[in-house]
Amino acid sequence: MKNSRFKLSTMIIFYVLLVVLFSLLITDLLITENTSDDIRDQLEEKALIVSRSVAESQVVQEELENQSNDQTIQDYAMRMQEAADVLFVVVMDMEGIRQSHPNPERIGKSFVGGDEERVLNGEEYISISEGTLGHSVRAFTPIYGANGEQVGAVSIGISLDAVEASLQRSHRNILIGSFIGILVGVIGAFLLARYIKKSLFGLEPAAIARIHEERNRMLHSVREGIIAVDADAKITLVNKSARDIFQKAGIQVDDPVGLHISDYLPHSMLERVLQTGEAELDEEQVINGSSIIVNRVPLIVNEEVVGAISTFRDKTEVNQLAEQLTGVRLYAESLRAQSHEFKNKLHVLLGMIEMQSYKDVRSYIKQLVDHQVHETDTITSKIKDPALAGFMIGKLSYAREQQIQLSVNCETIVPAPNDSKLTHELVTIIGNLLDNAIESLASSEEKRISLLLSYVDELLTIEVIDTGAGMDEDIQEEIFKKGMSTKGNDRGYGLHLVKTSIEDLEGSIELHSKVNKGTTFSVIIPYESEVEKE
Repeated sequence: MKNSRFKLSTMIIFYVLLVVLFSLLITDLLITENTSDDIRDQLEEKALIVSRSVAESQVVQEELENQSNDQTIQDYAMRMQEAADVLFVVVMDMEGIRQSHPNPERIGKSFVGGDEERVLNGEEYISISEGTLGHSVRAFTPIYGANGEQVGAVSIGISLDAVEASLQRSHRNILIGSFIGILVGVIGAFLLARYIKKSLFGLEPAAIARIHEERNRMLHSVREGIIAVDADAKITLVNKSARDIFQKAGIQVDDPVGLHISDYLPHSMLERVLQTGEAELDEEQVINGSSIIVNRVPLIVNEEVVGAISTFRDKTEVNQLAEQLTGVRLYAESLRAQSHEFKNKLHVLLGMIEMQSYKDVRSYIKQLVDHQVHETDTITSKIKDPALAGFMIGKLSYAREQQIQLSVNCETIVPAPNDSKLTHELVTIIGNLLDNAIESLASSEEKRISLLLSYVDELLTIEVIDTGAGMDEDIQEEIFKKGMSTKGNDRGYGLHLVKTSIEDLEGSIELHSKVNKGTTFSVIIPYESEVEKE
């Protein structure tokens, strides 16, 4: 996206100002027109009211009926003109001769304007005409005498100049209001722009669009599957890796965004995370037969759960990585243990040489060679899987380093498995059982561990017996739970992994332990060898 030439605040102020100006312009036109009509109506109504008041005056009626030529009507008309603030009050007889006028010299002369004929015929009306006092709005009302006969008429005039002046005053007020509206609009637009920019962390629209695009590209490029939902459990994001994993599991929806999570992915557990607000880490989930390792985390803003996100990977890929890491770790541990053990033996040899006990040196070296050859030959002759045999040799060296007597007894030959995955599971099971046994011997005087292996009828039996501290019955019931450990925080994963691996292989495990009398783990798992497969 190209950078905008204008800042967010400038664009908001401009568009708000444009909208306000347009609205005020339309309002000004409409109000001006309506105001003009209203003012004209008000003036016409005022003129008509005054004319009726004059027409109903007993003084005027009597004077017209008696045809007096004194100043009574003129005086009365001038008082009404001044009181009502009109242009003129003209009373005329039935011949159209003025009986009153603002200019006394025109009394006795004919009414000017040509619009008085209708009132002399008894009609009341409003007209606009031009007379001796200029352009005006005129109200005409007939005057009746005591006997009900028309004796004259009255015309009330209001100058149209007054109408225009009133319109100008109204228009000026509208303009002042419009200016105030524009000023308020600009100030409001400025404050709105500041508020919006603050809520957007000071970012401009171009920067927001760029960050949004980068975020989408990153989310769709990672290998982990990601699915996110809002507070209503509606899907807001499903990245490419997640769709690929779901497609393998037989879930195919072109665009799942906007769907309820239970409609797209039943038993996803994200709804539970939304309700509890607690994260669920490293959980295994099966979707239509496909196993994945899942992390579910609530999205919390201002101490309120606004959504949840789940990241996951295909368990097959995780297992492959684990196998690679396990192989490297075992190789490193084996080398380290053997290196440490060899270093100690070199110190023994150095001491003998300095003491010039050459006969003892020859005997010690022969003993070492025979022991190493015997130990290696025993393991490799009984365990046909090279990876498992190397692992056992490494554990023997590590046990000697810890001053623990570890014996490996194979009652039968253990053939190589037909699937390398089985080797990985065996390493996990045996390795964690041996590590648990070694840790249990930390405070024991007698430090012995026995590992027994037996392969009969496609079943592999594994027994790990130690002389450690043992466990009471309460702990035995909880020991396989994730995070359960008597050794401190961030522990308790080894035996949980053992239990999980055995369940994956459809095997069984039994635990026998007494306090201060050691512990025995007995494992039986199906084991298909390469020979049997052939």
